[in-house]
Amino acid sequence: MSLFRTKTIEQSMAAAEEADHHLKRRLTALDLTVFGIGVIIGAGIFTVTGKAAKEYAGPSIVLSFIIGAIVCGLAALCYAEFASTVPISGSAYTFSYATLGEIVAWIIGWDLLLELMLGASVVAQGWSQYLVTFLGQIGVTWPESVGPGSHFDLPSFVLVAALTALVATGIKESLRVNLFLVGIKLFIVLFVIFAGIGFINRDNWSPFIPPSSPGTAAEGLTTPLFQWLTGVTPSTYGILGIMSGAAIVFFAYIGFDVVATTAEEAKNPQRDLPRGIIGSLAICTVLYVAVALVITGMQPFSQIDEKAALATAFTQVGKDGYATLISAGAVAGLTTVVMTLLIGATRVTFAMSRDHLLPGSLGVTNPRTGTPIKLTIIIGTLVALIASLTPIGKLEEMVNIGTLSAFMLVSLAIPVLRKRRPDLKRAFTVPGNPVVPWLSALACFYLILNLSIETWIRFVIWMVLGFVIYFGYSRSHSKLATGESEVSPARSPALEP
Repeated sequence: MSLFRTKTIEQSMAAAEEADHHLKRRLTALDLTVFGIGVIIGAGIFTVTGKAAKEYAGPSIVLSFIIGAIVCGLAALCYAEFASTVPISGSAYTFSYATLGEIVAWIIGWDLLLELMLGASVVAQGWSQYLVTFLGQIGVTWPESVGPGSHFDLPSFVLVAALTALVATGIKESLRVNLFLVGIKLFIVLFVIFAGIGFINRDNWSPFIPPSSPGTAAEGLTTPLFQWLTGVTPSTYGILGIMSGAAIVFFAYIGFDVVATTAEEAKNPQRDLPRGIIGSLAICTVLYVAVALVITGMQPFSQIDEKAALATAFTQVGKDGYATLISAGAVAGLTTVVMTLLIGATRVTFAMSRDHLLPGSLGVTNPRTGTPIKLTIIIGTLVALIASLTPIGKLEEMVNIGTLSAFMLVSLAIPVLRKRRPDLKRAFTVPGNPVVPWLSALACFYLILNLSIETWIRFVIWMVLGFVIYFGYSRSHSKLATGESEVSPARSPALEP
Protein backbone atom coordinates (compact mmCIF):
# COMPACT_ATOMS: atom_id res chain seq x y z
CA MET A 1 0.00 0.00 0.00
CA SER A 2 3.00 2.29 -0.51
CA LEU A 3 2.16 5.82 -1.60
CA PHE A 4 5.02 5.67 -4.09
CA ARG A 5 4.17 2.38 -5.79
CA THR A 6 4.73 2.67 -9.52
CA LYS A 7 2.95 1.27 -12.51
CA THR A 8 5.39 -0.24 -14.99
CA ILE A 9 5.54 0.85 -18.60
CA GLU A 10 4.44 -2.64 -19.60
CA GLN A 11 1.36 -2.38 -17.38
CA SER A 12 0.47 0.98 -18.90
CA MET A 13 0.85 -0.40 -22.42
CA ALA A 14 -1.28 -3.44 -21.56
CA ALA A 15 -4.00 -1.20 -20.13
CA ALA A 16 -4.26 0.53 -23.50
CA GLU A 17 -5.34 -2.77 -25.03
CA GLU A 18 -8.33 -3.28 -22.74
CA ALA A 19 -11.43 -3.94 -24.80
CA ASP A 20 -13.57 -1.38 -22.99
CA HIS A 21 -10.87 1.25 -22.53
CA HIS A 22 -9.24 1.46 -25.95
CA LEU A 23 -8.85 4.64 -28.02
CA LYS A 24 -8.55 4.57 -31.79
CA ARG A 25 -5.18 5.53 -33.31
CA ARG A 26 -6.21 7.99 -36.00
CA LEU A 27 -4.01 11.09 -35.62
CA THR A 28 -1.05 12.07 -37.84
CA ALA A 29 1.84 14.46 -37.18
CA LEU A 30 -0.12 17.21 -38.99
CA ASP A 31 -3.18 16.56 -36.79
CA LEU A 32 -1.05 16.81 -33.65
CA THR A 33 0.70 20.00 -34.80
CA VAL A 34 -2.61 21.66 -35.66
CA PHE A 35 -3.98 20.42 -32.34
CA GLY A 36 -1.10 22.14 -30.53
CA ILE A 37 -1.42 25.39 -32.49
CA GLY A 38 -5.16 25.33 -31.85
CA VAL A 39 -4.70 25.52 -28.09
CA ILE A 40 -1.53 27.64 -27.86
CA ILE A 41 -2.72 30.52 -30.04
CA GLY A 42 -5.72 31.81 -28.16
CA ALA A 43 -6.45 34.64 -25.80
CA GLY A 44 -2.70 35.15 -25.32
CA ILE A 45 -1.97 36.61 -28.71
CA PHE A 46 -5.03 38.86 -28.59
CA THR A 47 -4.54 40.23 -25.05
CA VAL A 48 -1.30 39.18 -23.32
CA THR A 49 0.95 40.76 -25.95
CA GLY A 50 -0.42 44.24 -25.42
CA LYS A 51 -0.54 44.06 -21.62
CA ALA A 52 3.01 42.76 -21.27
CA ALA A 53 4.42 45.33 -23.72
CA LYS A 54 2.67 48.28 -22.08
CA GLU A 55 3.26 47.40 -18.43
CA TYR A 56 6.54 45.48 -18.39
CA ALA A 57 8.88 45.52 -21.37
CA GLY A 58 7.92 47.96 -24.13
CA PRO A 59 9.23 46.92 -27.57
CA SER A 60 11.61 44.46 -25.87
CA ILE A 61 8.56 42.29 -25.24
CA VAL A 62 9.94 40.50 -28.30
CA LEU A 63 12.84 39.31 -26.14
CA SER A 64 10.36 38.29 -23.44
CA PHE A 65 8.59 36.05 -25.95
CA ILE A 66 11.89 34.46 -26.94
CA ILE A 67 12.87 33.83 -23.31
CA GLY A 68 9.40 32.42 -22.59
CA ALA A 69 9.73 30.13 -25.59
CA ILE A 70 13.11 28.85 -24.38
CA VAL A 71 11.72 28.07 -20.91
CA CYS A 72 8.66 26.43 -22.42
CA GLY A 73 10.85 24.63 -24.94
CA LEU A 74 12.82 22.94 -22.15
CA ALA A 75 9.60 21.49 -20.77
CA ALA A 76 8.47 20.59 -24.30
CA LEU A 77 11.62 18.50 -24.81
CA CYS A 78 10.82 16.55 -21.63
CA TYR A 79 7.23 16.01 -22.73
CA ALA A 80 8.39 14.87 -26.17
CA GLU A 81 10.69 12.20 -24.70
CA PHE A 82 8.03 10.88 -22.36
CA ALA A 83 5.21 10.95 -24.90
CA SER A 84 7.24 9.06 -27.51
CA THR A 85 8.53 6.53 -24.96
CA VAL A 86 5.20 5.96 -23.19
CA PRO A 87 2.56 6.71 -25.86
CA ILE A 88 -0.38 6.32 -23.49
CA SER A 89 -3.27 8.67 -22.83
CA GLY A 90 -2.94 10.82 -19.73
CA SER A 91 0.13 12.95 -20.44
CA ALA A 92 2.07 13.94 -17.32
CA TYR A 93 -0.20 11.79 -15.14
CA THR A 94 0.82 8.61 -16.95
CA PHE A 95 4.49 9.60 -17.09
CA SER A 96 4.70 10.21 -13.36
CA TYR A 97 2.85 6.98 -12.50
CA ALA A 98 5.70 5.09 -14.15
CA THR A 99 8.48 7.01 -12.41
CA LEU A 100 7.60 8.97 -9.29
CA GLY A 101 4.81 6.85 -7.83
CA GLU A 102 1.03 6.75 -7.45
CA ILE A 103 0.64 9.67 -5.04
CA VAL A 104 2.67 11.95 -7.33
CA ALA A 105 0.66 10.71 -10.32
CA TRP A 106 -2.56 11.57 -8.48
CA ILE A 107 -1.24 15.04 -7.65
CA ILE A 108 -0.34 15.69 -11.28
CA GLY A 109 -3.63 14.28 -12.54
CA TRP A 110 -5.48 16.51 -10.08
CA ASP A 111 -3.33 19.49 -11.21
CA LEU A 112 -4.09 18.77 -14.85
CA LEU A 113 -7.82 18.68 -14.14
CA LEU A 114 -7.45 22.10 -12.54
CA GLU A 115 -5.55 23.41 -15.55
CA LEU A 116 -7.75 21.96 -18.27
CA MET A 117 -11.26 22.31 -16.82
CA LEU A 118 -10.69 25.75 -15.29
CA GLY A 119 -8.81 26.83 -18.41
CA ALA A 120 -11.69 25.77 -20.66
CA SER A 121 -14.15 27.67 -18.44
CA VAL A 122 -12.06 30.86 -18.43
CA VAL A 123 -11.55 30.79 -22.21
CA ALA A 124 -15.26 30.06 -22.79
CA GLN A 125 -16.10 33.24 -20.88
CA GLY A 126 -13.54 35.14 -22.94
CA TRP A 127 -15.09 33.71 -26.11
CA SER A 128 -18.50 34.96 -24.96
CA GLN A 129 -17.13 38.49 -24.52
CA TYR A 130 -15.47 38.48 -27.94
CA LEU A 131 -18.65 37.12 -29.56
CA VAL A 132 -20.83 39.88 -28.10
CA THR A 133 -18.23 42.49 -29.13
CA PHE A 134 -18.11 41.12 -32.67
CA LEU A 135 -21.90 41.03 -32.93
CA GLY A 136 -22.00 44.66 -31.77
CA GLN A 137 -19.50 45.63 -34.49
CA ILE A 138 -21.79 44.20 -37.17
CA GLY A 139 -24.91 45.79 -35.68
CA VAL A 140 -26.37 42.88 -33.68
CA THR A 141 -27.20 43.54 -30.00
CA TRP A 142 -26.99 40.62 -27.58
CA PRO A 143 -29.32 40.80 -24.53
CA GLU A 144 -27.34 41.74 -21.43
CA SER A 145 -29.52 39.55 -19.19
CA VAL A 146 -27.97 36.39 -20.69
CA GLY A 147 -24.63 37.75 -21.79
CA PRO A 148 -21.11 37.98 -20.32
CA GLY A 149 -21.11 38.98 -16.65
CA SER A 150 -24.82 38.20 -16.16
CA HIS A 151 -26.33 35.61 -13.81
CA PHE A 152 -26.27 33.14 -16.73
CA ASP A 153 -23.75 33.48 -19.55
CA LEU A 154 -25.72 31.81 -22.35
CA PRO A 155 -23.08 32.07 -25.13
CA SER A 156 -20.40 30.29 -23.07
CA PHE A 157 -22.88 27.56 -22.07
CA VAL A 158 -23.96 26.94 -25.66
CA LEU A 159 -20.35 26.90 -26.86
CA VAL A 160 -19.23 24.28 -24.33
CA ALA A 161 -22.35 22.17 -24.91
CA ALA A 162 -21.82 22.14 -28.68
CA LEU A 163 -18.11 21.33 -28.38
CA THR A 164 -18.83 18.56 -25.85
CA ALA A 165 -21.16 16.91 -28.37
CA LEU A 166 -18.48 17.24 -31.07
CA VAL A 167 -15.72 15.77 -28.87
CA ALA A 168 -17.97 12.84 -27.93
CA THR A 169 -18.58 12.14 -31.62
CA GLY A 170 -14.93 11.27 -32.26
CA ILE A 171 -11.38 12.58 -32.13
CA LYS A 172 -10.92 12.74 -35.89
CA GLU A 173 -14.19 14.61 -36.37
CA SER A 174 -13.14 17.07 -33.67
CA LEU A 175 -9.78 17.59 -35.35
CA ARG A 176 -11.42 18.31 -38.72
CA VAL A 177 -13.37 21.18 -37.18
CA ASN A 178 -10.22 22.23 -35.32
CA LEU A 179 -8.23 22.28 -38.58
CA PHE A 180 -10.80 24.59 -40.20
CA LEU A 181 -10.90 27.00 -37.24
CA VAL A 182 -7.12 26.99 -36.83
CA GLY A 183 -6.89 27.91 -40.51
CA ILE A 184 -9.07 30.97 -39.85
CA LYS A 185 -7.04 31.86 -36.79
CA LEU A 186 -3.72 31.60 -38.62
CA PHE A 187 -5.11 33.70 -41.46
CA ILE A 188 -6.04 36.45 -38.98
CA VAL A 189 -2.62 36.33 -37.29
CA LEU A 190 -0.81 36.47 -40.64
CA PHE A 191 -3.16 39.25 -41.73
CA VAL A 192 -2.20 41.27 -38.66
CA ILE A 193 1.48 40.74 -39.42
CA PHE A 194 1.44 41.59 -43.12
CA ALA A 195 -1.21 44.31 -42.97
CA GLY A 196 0.49 45.92 -39.99
CA ILE A 197 3.95 46.05 -41.59
CA GLY A 198 2.88 49.01 -43.73
CA PHE A 199 1.94 51.04 -40.63
CA ILE A 200 5.15 50.45 -38.66
CA ASN A 201 7.01 53.55 -37.46
CA ARG A 202 10.53 52.54 -36.47
CA ASP A 203 10.71 55.45 -34.02
CA ASN A 204 8.27 53.49 -31.82
CA TRP A 205 11.00 50.88 -31.32
CA SER A 206 13.40 53.45 -29.84
CA PRO A 207 14.52 52.80 -27.21
CA PHE A 208 14.01 49.10 -27.83
CA ILE A 209 14.66 48.40 -24.14
CA PRO A 210 13.10 51.30 -22.16
CA PRO A 211 15.04 52.48 -19.09
CA SER A 212 14.21 50.65 -15.89
CA SER A 213 11.77 52.36 -13.49
CA PRO A 214 10.21 51.42 -10.14
CA GLY A 215 7.11 49.32 -10.42
CA THR A 216 3.94 49.34 -8.36
CA ALA A 217 4.19 46.98 -5.41
CA ALA A 218 1.29 44.60 -4.89
CA GLU A 219 -0.32 44.51 -1.48
CA GLY A 220 -1.85 41.86 0.77
CA LEU A 221 -2.78 38.52 -0.78
CA THR A 222 -2.14 39.79 -4.31
CA THR A 223 1.60 40.05 -3.55
CA PRO A 224 3.70 37.53 -5.54
CA LEU A 225 5.10 34.89 -3.21
CA PHE A 226 8.68 35.57 -4.36
CA GLN A 227 8.32 39.27 -3.57
CA TRP A 228 6.82 38.49 -0.15
CA LEU A 229 9.62 36.03 0.70
CA THR A 230 12.54 38.18 -0.47
CA GLY A 231 11.28 41.74 -0.05
CA VAL A 232 12.49 42.57 -3.58
CA THR A 233 11.20 45.90 -4.91
CA PRO A 234 9.37 45.38 -8.22
CA SER A 235 10.47 47.28 -11.32
CA THR A 236 9.28 47.70 -14.88
CA TYR A 237 11.17 47.95 -18.17
CA GLY A 238 14.90 47.38 -18.43
CA ILE A 239 16.32 43.87 -17.99
CA LEU A 240 14.05 43.03 -15.05
CA GLY A 241 11.10 44.25 -17.09
CA ILE A 242 12.02 41.81 -19.85
CA MET A 243 12.13 38.97 -17.32
CA SER A 244 8.81 40.04 -15.80
CA GLY A 245 7.36 40.17 -19.29
CA ALA A 246 8.66 36.66 -19.93
CA ALA A 247 6.82 35.42 -16.83
CA ILE A 248 3.63 36.96 -18.22
CA VAL A 249 3.90 35.84 -21.84
CA PHE A 250 5.01 32.35 -20.80
CA PHE A 251 1.35 31.62 -20.22
CA ALA A 252 0.59 32.44 -23.85
CA TYR A 253 2.48 29.25 -24.71
CA ILE A 254 0.60 26.99 -22.31
CA GLY A 255 -1.21 24.24 -24.18
CA PHE A 256 1.48 22.29 -26.02
CA ASP A 257 1.32 19.74 -23.19
CA VAL A 258 -2.26 18.92 -24.18
CA VAL A 259 -0.84 17.28 -27.32
CA ALA A 260 0.66 14.61 -25.07
CA THR A 261 -2.81 13.69 -23.75
CA THR A 262 -3.64 12.30 -27.21
CA ALA A 263 -0.57 10.02 -27.33
CA GLU A 264 -2.71 6.89 -27.42
CA GLU A 265 -4.59 8.17 -30.48
CA ALA A 266 -1.52 8.90 -32.64
CA LYS A 267 -0.88 6.54 -35.54
CA ASN A 268 2.90 6.65 -35.09
CA PRO A 269 3.44 8.18 -31.63
CA GLN A 270 7.21 7.59 -31.48
CA ARG A 271 7.72 9.73 -34.56
CA ASP A 272 4.73 12.08 -34.62
CA LEU A 273 4.38 13.17 -30.97
CA PRO A 274 7.78 14.94 -30.76
CA ARG A 275 7.02 16.59 -34.11
CA GLY A 276 3.60 17.72 -32.95
CA ILE A 277 4.76 19.06 -29.58
CA ILE A 278 7.93 20.82 -30.71
CA GLY A 279 6.56 21.83 -34.11
CA SER A 280 3.49 23.60 -32.71
CA LEU A 281 5.62 25.43 -30.13
CA ALA A 282 8.14 26.57 -32.77
CA ILE A 283 5.46 27.84 -35.18
CA CYS A 284 3.67 29.75 -32.42
CA THR A 285 6.93 31.33 -31.23
CA VAL A 286 7.63 32.77 -34.70
CA LEU A 287 4.08 34.13 -34.93
CA TYR A 288 4.19 35.65 -31.43
CA VAL A 289 7.49 37.43 -32.10
CA ALA A 290 6.23 38.78 -35.43
CA VAL A 291 2.98 40.07 -33.90
CA ALA A 292 4.90 41.70 -31.02
CA LEU A 293 7.15 43.53 -33.48
CA VAL A 294 4.17 44.79 -35.50
CA ILE A 295 2.08 45.95 -32.52
CA THR A 296 4.94 47.81 -30.83
CA GLY A 297 5.92 49.29 -34.19
CA MET A 298 2.45 50.56 -35.09
CA GLN A 299 2.08 52.71 -31.97
CA PRO A 300 4.07 53.83 -28.92
CA PHE A 301 3.96 51.05 -26.34
CA SER A 302 2.49 53.44 -23.75
CA GLN A 303 -0.63 53.86 -25.95
CA ILE A 304 -1.34 50.15 -26.44
CA ASP A 305 -4.84 49.06 -25.40
CA GLU A 306 -4.32 46.15 -23.00
CA LYS A 307 -7.75 44.60 -23.59
CA ALA A 308 -7.75 44.62 -27.40
CA ALA A 309 -4.23 45.42 -28.56
CA LEU A 310 -4.50 44.07 -32.10
CA ALA A 311 -7.89 45.52 -32.98
CA THR A 312 -7.17 48.92 -31.40
CA ALA A 313 -3.84 49.24 -33.22
CA PHE A 314 -5.67 49.18 -36.56
CA THR A 315 -8.47 51.44 -35.31
CA GLN A 316 -5.87 54.10 -34.47
CA VAL A 317 -4.57 54.06 -38.05
CA GLY A 318 -8.09 54.39 -39.49
CA LYS A 319 -8.74 50.73 -40.33
CA ASP A 320 -11.93 49.98 -38.39
CA GLY A 321 -12.86 47.18 -40.79
CA TYR A 322 -9.64 45.40 -39.96
CA ALA A 323 -10.58 45.56 -36.26
CA THR A 324 -13.89 43.78 -36.97
CA LEU A 325 -12.05 41.06 -38.89
CA ILE A 326 -9.64 40.57 -35.98
CA SER A 327 -12.56 40.22 -33.55
CA ALA A 328 -14.04 37.51 -35.78
CA GLY A 329 -10.68 35.76 -35.76
CA ALA A 330 -10.61 35.90 -31.97
CA VAL A 331 -14.01 34.16 -31.83
CA ALA A 332 -12.77 31.37 -34.10
CA GLY A 333 -9.45 31.17 -32.28
CA LEU A 334 -10.89 30.81 -28.80
CA THR A 335 -13.29 28.12 -30.02
CA THR A 336 -10.38 25.82 -30.82
CA VAL A 337 -8.81 26.48 -27.41
CA VAL A 338 -11.95 25.45 -25.52
CA MET A 339 -12.36 22.31 -27.62
CA THR A 340 -8.73 21.26 -27.18
CA LEU A 341 -8.86 21.77 -23.42
CA LEU A 342 -12.05 19.69 -23.23
CA ILE A 343 -10.32 16.87 -25.09
CA GLY A 344 -7.32 17.11 -22.78
CA ALA A 345 -9.44 17.03 -19.60
CA THR A 346 -11.36 14.03 -20.89
CA ARG A 347 -8.21 12.08 -21.78
CA VAL A 348 -6.57 12.71 -18.39
CA THR A 349 -9.64 11.57 -16.45
CA PHE A 350 -9.95 8.63 -18.87
CA ALA A 351 -6.45 7.48 -17.92
CA MET A 352 -7.18 7.90 -14.20
CA SER A 353 -10.43 5.98 -14.59
CA ARG A 354 -8.68 3.13 -16.41
CA ASP A 355 -6.27 2.84 -13.47
CA HIS A 356 -9.32 2.88 -11.13
CA LEU A 357 -8.13 5.97 -9.27
CA LEU A 358 -11.53 7.17 -10.43
CA PRO A 359 -14.47 4.75 -11.00
CA GLY A 360 -13.57 2.49 -13.92
CA SER A 361 -17.07 2.63 -15.42
CA LEU A 362 -16.57 6.31 -16.27
CA GLY A 363 -13.86 5.61 -18.82
CA VAL A 364 -15.58 2.92 -20.91
CA THR A 365 -15.24 3.80 -24.59
CA ASN A 366 -18.04 3.59 -27.12
CA PRO A 367 -17.45 0.89 -29.79
CA ARG A 368 -18.61 3.17 -32.60
CA THR A 369 -16.98 6.49 -31.74
CA GLY A 370 -13.95 5.13 -29.88
CA THR A 371 -14.39 7.87 -27.25
CA PRO A 372 -15.39 7.77 -23.55
CA ILE A 373 -18.81 9.36 -24.10
CA LYS A 374 -20.00 9.22 -20.47
CA LEU A 375 -16.84 10.89 -19.22
CA THR A 376 -16.94 13.50 -22.00
CA ILE A 377 -20.50 14.49 -21.10
CA ILE A 378 -19.64 14.76 -17.38
CA ILE A 379 -16.58 16.94 -18.04
CA GLY A 380 -18.44 19.07 -20.57
CA THR A 381 -21.39 19.61 -18.23
CA LEU A 382 -19.13 20.72 -15.37
CA VAL A 383 -17.22 23.14 -17.62
CA ALA A 384 -20.44 24.54 -19.10
CA LEU A 385 -21.92 25.19 -15.65
CA ILE A 386 -18.71 26.75 -14.29
CA ALA A 387 -18.32 28.99 -17.36
CA SER A 388 -21.95 30.15 -17.42
CA LEU A 389 -22.72 30.54 -13.71
CA THR A 390 -19.53 31.68 -11.95
CA PRO A 391 -17.11 34.65 -12.19
CA ILE A 392 -14.34 32.15 -12.88
CA GLY A 393 -12.23 34.71 -14.73
CA LYS A 394 -10.91 35.87 -11.36
CA LEU A 395 -9.21 32.50 -10.92
CA GLU A 396 -7.08 32.57 -14.09
CA GLU A 397 -3.82 32.22 -12.15
CA MET A 398 -5.07 28.86 -10.86
CA VAL A 399 -4.65 27.54 -14.40
CA ASN A 400 -1.03 28.66 -14.39
CA ILE A 401 -0.05 27.09 -11.08
CA GLY A 402 -1.58 23.75 -12.05
CA THR A 403 0.23 23.78 -15.39
CA LEU A 404 3.62 24.79 -14.01
CA SER A 405 3.42 22.14 -11.27
CA ALA A 406 2.90 19.47 -13.90
CA PHE A 407 5.74 20.87 -16.06
CA MET A 408 8.11 20.81 -13.10
CA LEU A 409 7.34 17.22 -12.06
CA VAL A 410 7.55 15.90 -15.63
CA SER A 411 10.97 17.52 -16.00
CA LEU A 412 12.19 15.93 -12.76
CA ALA A 413 10.86 12.54 -13.87
CA ILE A 414 13.02 12.36 -17.03
CA PRO A 415 16.33 11.56 -15.24
CA VAL A 416 14.48 9.15 -12.93
CA LEU A 417 13.11 7.05 -15.81
CA ARG A 418 16.48 7.18 -17.63
CA LYS A 419 18.10 5.64 -14.54
CA ARG A 420 15.39 3.11 -13.72
CA ARG A 421 14.65 1.94 -17.26
CA PRO A 422 17.69 2.43 -19.51
CA ASP A 423 16.41 -0.49 -21.60
CA LEU A 424 13.35 1.38 -22.93
CA LYS A 425 13.36 2.31 -26.60
CA ARG A 426 13.39 6.11 -26.86
CA ALA A 427 12.51 7.53 -30.26
CA PHE A 428 13.35 11.00 -28.95
CA THR A 429 15.68 11.94 -26.09
CA VAL A 430 16.19 15.21 -24.24
CA PRO A 431 19.71 16.45 -24.99
CA GLY A 432 21.96 17.26 -22.05
CA ASN A 433 20.28 14.98 -19.53
CA PRO A 434 20.05 15.53 -16.55
CA VAL A 435 21.04 19.21 -16.77
CA VAL A 436 18.33 20.29 -19.24
CA PRO A 437 15.46 18.64 -17.30
CA TRP A 438 16.77 20.17 -14.06
CA LEU A 439 16.94 23.62 -15.70
CA SER A 440 13.38 23.14 -16.93
CA ALA A 441 12.15 22.26 -13.43
CA LEU A 442 14.05 25.20 -11.92
CA ALA A 443 12.60 27.67 -14.44
CA CYS A 444 9.06 26.41 -13.79
CA PHE A 445 9.58 26.66 -10.03
CA TYR A 446 10.76 30.28 -10.39
CA LEU A 447 7.64 31.17 -12.34
CA ILE A 448 5.44 29.45 -9.73
CA LEU A 449 7.04 31.62 -7.03
CA ASN A 450 5.99 34.71 -8.99
CA LEU A 451 2.31 33.84 -8.60
CA SER A 452 0.31 35.60 -5.90
CA ILE A 453 -0.16 34.44 -2.32
CA GLU A 454 -3.93 34.12 -2.83
CA THR A 455 -3.30 31.78 -5.78
CA TRP A 456 -1.11 29.62 -3.56
CA ILE A 457 -3.82 29.52 -0.88
CA ARG A 458 -6.48 28.44 -3.40
CA PHE A 459 -4.07 25.86 -4.80
CA VAL A 460 -3.49 24.38 -1.34
CA ILE A 461 -7.26 24.13 -0.82
CA TRP A 462 -7.64 22.36 -4.18
CA MET A 463 -4.86 19.91 -3.27
CA VAL A 464 -6.42 19.18 0.15
CA LEU A 465 -9.66 18.29 -1.64
CA GLY A 466 -7.67 16.02 -3.95
CA PHE A 467 -5.99 14.24 -1.04
CA VAL A 468 -9.38 13.65 0.60
CA ILE A 469 -10.56 11.88 -2.58
CA TYR A 470 -7.31 9.95 -2.95
CA PHE A 471 -7.15 8.62 0.61
CA GLY A 472 -10.93 8.16 0.83
CA TYR A 473 -11.34 6.26 -2.46
CA SER A 474 -8.50 6.08 -4.97
CA ARG A 475 -5.74 4.58 -2.83
CA SER A 476 -7.76 1.46 -1.97
CA HIS A 477 -9.47 1.05 -5.36
CA SER A 478 -6.52 1.49 -7.75
CA LYS A 479 -5.44 -1.53 -9.76
CA LEU A 480 -2.09 -1.55 -8.00
CA ALA A 481 -3.92 -1.82 -4.65
CA THR A 482 -6.34 -4.56 -5.70
CA GLY A 483 -3.82 -6.47 -7.80
CA GLU A 484 -6.18 -6.47 -10.77
CA SER A 485 -4.46 -7.58 -13.96
CA GLU A 486 -4.09 -5.25 -16.91
CA VAL A 487 -4.53 -8.16 -19.30
CA SER A 488 -8.00 -8.19 -20.81
CA PRO A 489 -9.93 -10.00 -23.54
CA ALA A 490 -9.00 -9.12 -27.09
CA ARG A 491 -10.65 -6.14 -28.63
CA SER A 492 -13.57 -6.61 -30.94
CA PRO A 493 -13.06 -5.69 -34.61
CA ALA A 494 -15.21 -2.59 -34.11
CA LEU A 495 -12.58 -1.22 -31.78
CA GLU A 496 -9.62 -1.65 -34.09
CA PRO A 497 -8.04 1.58 -35.35
